[in-house]
Amino acid sequence: MDIGVGIRNMGTQSTRTVMAGCARAAEAMGFESIWVVDHIAIPPDDAEGSGGRYLDILATLAWLAGVTERVNLGAGVLILPYRAALPTAKQIATVQELSGNRLVLGVGIGWMDAEFQALGMDRHQRGRVSDETLAFFETCFAADEVAAHGQTFLFKPRPPKPPILVGGRAPFATERAAKYGDGWFPIARTPKDIASALPQYRELTEAAGKPPGTITASARLPLSDRTQSRELLEEYRSLGVNRLVCGLTYDTVADYQAQLDLLNAAVD
Repeated sequence: MDIGVGIRNMGTQSTRTVMAGCARAAEAMGFESIWVVDHIAIPPDDAEGSGGRYLDILATLAWLAGVTERVNLGAGVLILPYRAALPTAKQIATVQELSGNRLVLGVGIGWMDAEFQALGMDRHQRGRVSDETLAFFETCFAADEVAAHGQTFLFKPRPPKPPILVGGRAPFATERAAKYGDGWFPIARTPKDIASALPQYRELTEAAGKPPGTITASARLPLSDRTQSRELLEEYRSLGVNRLVCGLTYDTVADYQAQLDLLNAAVD
């Protein structure tokens, strides 16, 4: 099971110095991937923990590509209906190209009413828009010539399509993942949160004639308790989780390094 780690692209930790230090520390210790999140319009009454400060997810991933060399770069997750499909596809291809094919694209349909309101979007259309966007991404990465709204254009650069992991809860997210994605990306408070949905997801991929997709779970571990952390890691592994993305609590690079040390001790 691969282990990824979150990096806060929000709040006081989202300075270039702290983020670069954390990314390089995770890479130096051999963690498989680093992950950032997506919010674009946090309302004042819901800004606890971030102060409303969020760096754009794709711009951040592009920047992290430039300060690292080997570690994979995860979107955890890009909210599809917030952005127009074509320019987003171009940004994704650009990050994938310039990072040396290190992008792992987690995607979701969103949930925060305030952000949809700020965008002037109907939240109830987010599933349909997300499906259309995912289908368009597949088209873009399949051929150099693409047509949209009656216009044919060249989609270049066209690096290998990054793996697309569909986030969200079953059953809708697992159905979307089986149809459009290369894997499912649930949030898990405990292994039991996803255990019952995994057989359904695998049945859906089999019915769709696709190989079993990658299961990436986002979770937190009680890192101060090495034994319990190891037990939880083994539970996720036994379920067939291919990658665990661990959220970490920290303020400084030194704090982050200390958390990485605890996580590494639990993994070893």
